[in-house]
Amino acid sequence: MAADAAHLSDLALRLLGRPYDELDVEEARVIQAIADRAPTRREAADVDDTASLGDRLADRVAAVGGSWGFIMAFALVLFAWMALNSGLLKALGMAFDPYPFIFLNLMLSTLAAVQAPVIMMSQNRQAAKDRLTERLDYEINLRAELEIMRLHHKLDALTEAVNEIKGRG
Repeated sequence: MAADAAHLSDLALRLLGRPYDELDVEEARVIQAIADRAPTRREAADVDDTASLGDRLADRVAAVGGSWGFIMAFALVLFAWMALNSGLLKALGMAFDPYPFIFLNLMLSTLAAVQAPVIMMSQNRQAAKDRLTERLDYEINLRAELEIMRLHHKLDALTEAVNEIKGRG
C-alpha cells in the first residue's frame, strides 16, 4: 500500500518540519516506510551479492595476507630460504640464490607490488559495505526517533483527553 503525496508531505512536515519533496533520500525512505507501516530492511542489491570473482579473491587475499598465520608461515619460508642458500646448498655448490639473496628480494618486491593493490581493492569493497551499513543504521535510528515522537504525541493527546474527562466528571 503506497501512501499518497499529501499524506507523505503532511507526515514529513509533522515529524521532520520539512515538506516531503525537500527531504534527502534516506529521510524520504523513512517517511515512506512509516506511512506504509513497512519495516526498514536491507536493499536487495547488497554489496556482497554483486561481488565478482575478482572481488571475492581480493577479499580472500586480504584475509589471508593480514593474518598472523600468514606472517609466521612467510617468516618461516624466508628463514628457510636464507638458511638453505647460505648453508646447506652453498656447501653442496648448489645455492641458487647466494647472499645477498637478490632473487629473494625480487620475489618479495613482486609479492608486495601485487598484494598491495589487491588489498586496497578489498578495503574499497569493505568501505562500500560500511557506507551501506551506516546508511541503514541512520535510517533505522531516524525511524525509531520519529516513531518515539509519534508515540509521545499520542500519549500527550490521550493524557489531555483523560484530563478533560476527569475535569467534566
